[in-house]
Amino acid sequence: MKILFVCTGNTCRSPMAEGIFRKMIEEKKLDGIECSSAGLFAMTGDEVTPNSVKACERFGVDISKHRARRITAQLLDETDRFVCMTFEHAASLSLYVPQEKIIILGGGIPDPYGGDLETYIRCANFIKTALTAQFDEITAVNEK
Repeated sequence: MKILFVCTGNTCRSPMAEGIFRKMIEEKKLDGIECSSAGLFAMTGDEVTPNSVKACERFGVDISKHRARRITAQLLDETDRFVCMTFEHAASLSLYVPQEKIIILGGGIPDPYGGDLETYIRCANFIKTALTAQFDEITAVNEK
């Protein structure tokens, strides 16, 4: 199963979600689940924000090497589940992929971009809580 975390620029929320979720998969020793992230308006190659890196370090997650990438037709075709950070992201994706492949994480994750470290830490905590609560939904195999 291929899971794609989606936000706007792929430098804050979706890389944090990807890193935290990847650690969850490793801790649960689950095979057959891959995750990555991308942004609807990402500038491919941009570095993840320093505060995202610092916030994830609190979970023992290193996302410092992450580089932003934009969603492509290939990603749309090969992804089984899209985990969006907002309703707007989900609405944009629903133009291209079936609605049953789309999940909104935590009812929506506010963008910490430009905020201080505490803002990013709150965001990372919210992401971790939502990933834990929605883990089974995110990893469920869609029979449709």
